[in-house]
Amino acid sequence: MRATLQPAYILHHRPYRDTSALLELWTREYGRVGVVARGARAANSQLRGVLLPFRPLLVSWAGRGELKTLTGAEGNRAAPVLEGRALLSGFYLNELVLRMVQRQDPHPELFDAYEMALAALERPGAEERALRIFERDLLQALGYGLVLDSEADTGRPVDPARTYRYRIERGVLAAESGIDGIPIQGASLLALARGDLRDAESLADAKRLMRAVLGFHLGERPLKSRELFAAFMSKGTARSGE
Repeated sequence: MRATLQPAYILHHRPYRDTSALLELWTREYGRVGVVARGARAANSQLRGVLLPFRPLLVSWAGRGELKTLTGAEGNRAAPVLEGRALLSGFYLNELVLRMVQRQDPHPELFDAYEMALAALERPGAEERALRIFERDLLQALGYGLVLDSEADTGRPVDPARTYRYRIERGVLAAESGIDGIPIQGASLLALARGDLRDAESLADAKRLMRAVLGFHLGERPLKSRELFAAFMSKGTARSGE
């Protein structure tokens, strides 16, 4: 299979042999694609300043096996400027796609959602909202979408003034005696459904819900990007106390 001039991002890269690199590409029309970038780390390689995380690329590759050979790459437009929390949030997006999307399983709508999330991360203080909406869209694209606006058992519309429980394998349930699940306000469920997480309560509720649901699908292996973020926050707290 050969693809030409495909919009793509680099999700992961690691050194390979003396001067090459193994890349995991995230493409709009072909999904995740593993490629060898031969000579990409050589001192005189024109790709050294091109193959960067979060930079929109146009790429081509060749080959029929599981691992393709990169045949061309160029910058498509300027990369978003991500620093601190925003940069770590970008790595989190990449790790989610790596862990949950199978190779060569295209999801154009999720690729577009990824681009929107990266653009949102450039705005100061927008990280939490961007991540929660991308998580919602990721689950939807993979067939694990959450029904957030109606009760699972009755079909009644969610009341923004009520408290509910969310069961991962069932959905939204009224918070009655004996009902377990993730506690969440009706207003927060509707805010997440709309992608309109403006207040602290809806953001906190959405984070708790999405972490539980993603944990169910990801399994026990922890996300490295969360560990990096925890270390980053711990370091910042330590500095603020000096």
